[in-house]
Amino acid sequence: MKTEHEVFVGNSNDLSQIDDNEVELIVTSPPYPMIEMWDDLFSTLDRDIDHALETGNGQKAFDLMHEQLNKTWDEVNRVLVDGGIACINIGDATRKVDDSFRVYPNHVRITDYFESLNFEPLPDILWRKPTNSAAKFMGSGMLPPNAYATLEHEYLLIFRNGKDSRKFESGSEVRYNSAYFWEERNEWFSDIWEGIKGTFQELDNGNSDLRDRSAAYPLEIPYRLINMYSVYGDTVLDPFWGTGTTSLAAMIAGRNSVGYEIDDEFVKVFNSKVSNADQLAYEVVSKRISRHEEFVKERMEQGKDFKYEAENYDFPVTTKQEKPLQFYTTENIVKSKNGYTVAHSEYNASDSIGQDNQQEQATLGNQFD
Repeated sequence: MKTEHEVFVGNSNDLSQIDDNEVELIVTSPPYPMIEMWDDLFSTLDRDIDHALETGNGQKAFDLMHEQLNKTWDEVNRVLVDGGIACINIGDATRKVDDSFRVYPNHVRITDYFESLNFEPLPDILWRKPTNSAAKFMGSGMLPPNAYATLEHEYLLIFRNGKDSRKFESGSEVRYNSAYFWEERNEWFSDIWEGIKGTFQELDNGNSDLRDRSAAYPLEIPYRLINMYSVYGDTVLDPFWGTGTTSLAAMIAGRNSVGYEIDDEFVKVFNSKVSNADQLAYEVVSKRISRHEEFVKERMEQGKDFKYEAENYDFPVTTKQEKPLQFYTTENIVKSKNGYTVAHSEYNASDSIGQDNQQEQATLGNQFD
C-alpha cells in the first residue's frame, strides 16, 4: 500500500489544487477568532478587523473573523465527498474589549455556518486540556456574583456532508481491515476525552511568532479522528495545516493527506518531523496492540470469554467486525514534488512487541499518550 501526502502554500479560502469531491475526511484546527495571538493574521486578511479591534467593537471583529473562516468552509463543502466527515477542533474565546468581558462562542458560529451549507451536525466531543493553573475561575475571587468559569476544554465539531452516510460494498475488505478495537470504540466515541497531552511544537529556526502560532495540538486527536471516520487509502485534508500534525497522523494511519498552509516556514518544520515517522508508526501500532492485550488479560481474569480470534494476529477480539483488522506501518518515505510518497507494510505478528514494549512506550512519550 502506498499513500501520497501533499502540502500547498497558500490561503485555504482557495483550495484550487483540489478537485470537487476529492476528499473523504477533513481534520483541522483553524485559527481561533478573538484569541489575541491570531489578531495579526486575521487583520492581514481584512483590515476592517484591525479597525474593529482598535475601536473596541468586539462583536464586529468577531463577525469579520468568522467571515474569513467561512470562505474556507465553502471550499470544504466543494471538495468533500457526499457523506464525508468534517472534524473541526475549535475553542471558544474569552476576552475584554472596550471594558466589556465576555465569551465569544466560536463553536456556535461554525456549527451555524456548516448547517447553512446543509451539513448534518453529529454529536461533538469535548477534550479537556491539561492545565497547571490552580485557579478555576476569573473575576471577583470569592465574592458573588461576578466570577467566571475558566475554559479548560475545546470542541471537536463533527459534521457529515449531507443526510446520507458513505456507501461501501457489502463486506468491503478495506473497511473491515480498517476496523478498530471494541474497547477503542468505547473510548474514542465518548463525548468527553481526557488525559490527552498537548505538545509544544519544536521549531528550530528561533522564530518566536511561529512558536506562538504552532498550536498545542496533540497527535492523538487527529490520529483518533482519522481512524474513526475514514478507511485505508482515503484522503484527509487539513486546510489549516500548521506544522502538519494531521498529515503526520494520516501518514502513520495509512491514509493520504493534503494540507494548505499560509506560511511556508511551517513546511520546513514538517520536513524534520517526517524523518521519525517510521518509528512513530511502529510505536503507535505497538501501543494499540499492547493496550488490547492488557484488555484481554483483564477480561479473562474476570472469567469472561472471547468468541472471536483475529485473523491476522494471535489474540482474541470481542466482535466479529474486528476479526479482519489489519495494521500497517511505514516502510519507505520518499520526497515528492509537493510532499512525500509513503510505502506501507503490514504489521505482522512476527513484529513482536513483548520485551521491548516498555522501552517503546517510553520513547513514544507525549506524542501519543
